[in-house]
Amino acid sequence: MFHYLHIPLWPFSQLYGGIMRLRNLGYDKGLLASRQFNLPVIAVGNLTVGGTGKTPHVEYLLRLLHAYKVATLSRGYKRQSKGFILADNTSSAAKIGDEPFQYHLDFKQVEVAVCEDRVKGIEQLQQLVPGLEVVVLDDAMQHRPVQPSLNLLITDYNRPFYQDHVLPAGRLREPRSGAKRADAVIVSKCPASINQQERELIVGKVQRYTSPGTPVYFSTFAYGAPVAMGNGSETTKKVILLTGIANAEPLKNYLGSHGYTLLKHLSYPDHHLYTSDNLQELKELLQQPAYAGASILTTRKDAVKLSDTGLLPLTQALPIFFVPIEVQFIADGEMFDQLVLQHVQSLVHA
Repeated sequence: MFHYLHIPLWPFSQLYGGIMRLRNLGYDKGLLASRQFNLPVIAVGNLTVGGTGKTPHVEYLLRLLHAYKVATLSRGYKRQSKGFILADNTSSAAKIGDEPFQYHLDFKQVEVAVCEDRVKGIEQLQQLVPGLEVVVLDDAMQHRPVQPSLNLLITDYNRPFYQDHVLPAGRLREPRSGAKRADAVIVSKCPASINQQERELIVGKVQRYTSPGTPVYFSTFAYGAPVAMGNGSETTKKVILLTGIANAEPLKNYLGSHGYTLLKHLSYPDHHLYTSDNLQELKELLQQPAYAGASILTTRKDAVKLSDTGLLPLTQALPIFFVPIEVQFIADGEMFDQLVLQHVQSLVHA
């Protein structure tokens, strides 16, 4: 996937890709320090900038590993704080980042931490969390100072890494050869109807860049019934969509195929922190005749920010609902579960 418009950017991509290759070579040869830990460290990441669906896959792992004492560690992208923070009842999306805050709200048994320095973050978790058995690293494919025990690479079916190019001509954070570090690849956001022939074709293209024998799995998003956050008890079929995520197309497609009429889409940048002005705009929109009786739909990731203490009274006054999302594996889900569980068992009970 390469357009003529990208040609002027190609030299810069070559330069950036060369720098990333040298960096990776430094870690591969042991010239740069990379730390292993004495417990399972599962990294979930991608080669691409933007939404490949990491968050729902992290949540899938947290549900899968419910029998263990688990912690998640993220950088806490766009948070208004610095350093190591272990989430507690004073945490907010602004303080620890929207995705970590979502894990904190939805997985009460999981310890959630943020730290720019993942080595220091894991060390702190080991000190502060008694009986810690597993750490799940969110968005850590390029964080080479930590050597994960299991490296899961996620690539978007709609924009697979093997068709993309390094920044700025494309959206890759590093060359495609970075896929060699993956212990398993998950092709996310697949249509549920994807057939075996197409899956085999994709596996062949992925495995050109991975280590020999690296398994490739396929996942899709399953959306649940909208959950009320505000003053409505049931959604109408006329909706305003409110999102601050990297790619809302799968959700829009789902709504369109389930009989919803999308009157307007208020689309903010990924990780957008909502303000009272944003909610005031929604309130005024609903007062216009064209939007009378409409419901507001949003994502779980956006919902955690709209539930922030300062915004909650405004949110609760609106007919606002979030659409839950879960990862479902296509065909080989049990094999993926087995891969993860056997890996964790082998290290926890070693």
